[in-house]
Amino acid sequence: MDFLFLFNSVLLGAALAMDAFSVSLANGIHEPFMKMRRITLIAGTFGFFQFLMPLAGWICVHWILDIFKSLLPYIPWMALILLCTLGILMIKDGLSGQEEEVCPETDFKCLLIQGLATSMDALSVGFTIASYGMAQAAASSFIIGLVTFFICFAGILLGRRFGMKLADKATMAGGFILIGIGLEIFLTA
Repeated sequence: MDFLFLFNSVLLGAALAMDAFSVSLANGIHEPFMKMRRITLIAGTFGFFQFLMPLAGWICVHWILDIFKSLLPYIPWMALILLCTLGILMIKDGLSGQEEEVCPETDFKCLLIQGLATSMDALSVGFTIASYGMAQAAASSFIIGLVTFFICFAGILLGRRFGMKLADKATMAGGFILIGIGLEIFLTA
C-alpha cells in the first residue's frame, strides 16, 4: 500500500462522506442531547454503507469484466465520467441551498434509509477502483468507511452545536474532491 493509494482512499472517503455529513448535521440538530452510543451508531451506519457500496461496485465490475474483458481500457474514462458527474451534482446540490431530507426522529429504519441514500454514489466508486486487486479494493473501501465514520461523528457533534450552516459548503467541497480524483485517475491511466 503506497502513499498515493492511501491518499486517494482518504480523499474518496472525505468526498463521499459529504452527503452523510450533511444528514449527520441535521440529525445532530434534531437530537441536540444525543448520547455517545447513539452518535456512534449513526456514524457507524453511514460508515458501514460507505464501506459496503464501493466494494459491491468493485464486485459487480469484476463479475462483468470476467464476461466482457473488452471494457478494461475504458475504465479510466468511466472513472472520469462517473466521478466528475457525481462531483458536479454535489456542487450543484451545495449551491442550491436545500437541506437534506431527514426523518424527524431518526429511528433504525430511517437510519438505514439515510445510510443507503447517502451511499449510492459510493457504489459507482467501486467501478472506478476496478483496477485494484481484491485486497486493495477491500482496504480502500475500509478506509472510505472509516473516514466516513469520523466525518459523520464530527458532523453530529457540529450539528448539535452550530446547525446547518456548514452543510452546503461540505457538499460542494466533496464535489470538487471527486472531480479532482476523477481527473487524477484518468490522467495517470
